[in-house]
Amino acid sequence: EETAGTLTYENLVVPPPAEMRTSADIADFGDSVRRRVNAWWQRVADEDFARPVPTYFGETSRHEMFERTVWHSTQHTRQLDSLLEQAGIRPDRPLGPDDIRGLPKAIGAIDYPDAGDVKAVVIASVVPPLDSTLREVSERYFQTKPLFIEPGVKTGMPVLVDNPAEVGADRIVNGVAAFERYGGPCIVVDFGTATTFDVISERGEYLGGVIAPGVGISAEALFSRTARLPKVDIRRPARVIGTNTVSHIQSGLFYGYIGLTDGLIERIVEELAGAKPKIVSTGGLATLIASGSRYIGIVDEMLTLDGMRIIYERNTGARQTKKAQGAGEKRAM
Repeated sequence: EETAGTLTYENLVVPPPAEMRTSADIADFGDSVRRRVNAWWQRVADEDFARPVPTYFGETSRHEMFERTVWHSTQHTRQLDSLLEQAGIRPDRPLGPDDIRGLPKAIGAIDYPDAGDVKAVVIASVVPPLDSTLREVSERYFQTKPLFIEPGVKTGMPVLVDNPAEVGADRIVNGVAAFERYGGPCIVVDFGTATTFDVISERGEYLGGVIAPGVGISAEALFSRTARLPKVDIRRPARVIGTNTVSHIQSGLFYGYIGLTDGLIERIVEELAGAKPKIVSTGGLATLIASGSRYIGIVDEMLTLDGMRIIYERNTGARQTKKAQGAGEKRAM
């Protein structure tokens, strides 16, 4: 973006200096990369993450470009930290919150409160290597101990599966919110990295569900594993029968996932033996897929956040009520 040119593949595979031999050299090289990204980000005139950027994998949003580069690298570094910790090896300087301060983060579209306005932090994490950093950020910058949605936390929802600890926090949160807001029985379809289906009984019990590949990662796999198929936007094509490669792929993604979604809903309903569940959807592509679904009747973009709020209140209700008398306009994140 700095030169109005294209992000090339060569930009991402610049080899480290030949003289880099020690762990200190590696750390210094990493710091130099971080400083360059930080300096560039400070010069960016706006934080519009939807802005298109030309790259070697096609034109994409600035958000997608960061997802593939800066943020992806940070995630893998945290995963490496976790593996070292499991092996009993303590890094000389593990990645912490100060290492990511000032780097581009997708906050442009969110009205963040001042740190002093935050009275509580609730985290539903499905990436365990990030938990320690999230906890440290909460305690250091918001001066509050975060509530993690994890086994032992009061959710008010019995989890009737073989191993309740295996169920992702986000799925429990969605189920709690859907039952609280719409009643049961209900099926929650979350169109995220994976497409998940969670089934809640008439009594508010978590009965189980389904996990399928997400629309986005399926599109990415199609692009990355084939030589001539382009990366395309996921949208509703004018017709099922496409007349060019882009519309062929869009039709397969859009109508294929509607078929997957409606087909699984039909089979789930059959197993519920006569029940007529409400079908609630959430996630980034919920509105798009729901527009073509025969069964999705509710799209709730705030479902996950609402579930986190509900669980927070169930775990801290008495204390929260007392604090709220003098808390003024303080908010939970």
